Amino acid sequence: MARPPNYNQERKERDRAKAAKKAEKLAAKAAAKERDNPEDGAAASHPVED
Repeated sequence: MARPPNYNQERKERDRAKAAKKAEKLAAKAAAKERDNPEDGAAASHPVED
């Protein structure tokens, strides 16, 4: 006889996968931002004088 579906567990698994994917995207976005601007404000705090 087949077992009844466990909808709550399936939903938790989907939500966990969705949260992991979202966290991965946020980490990639933060890494890209850091790569584009490696020193936040460092250039402004140390102006080059001629």
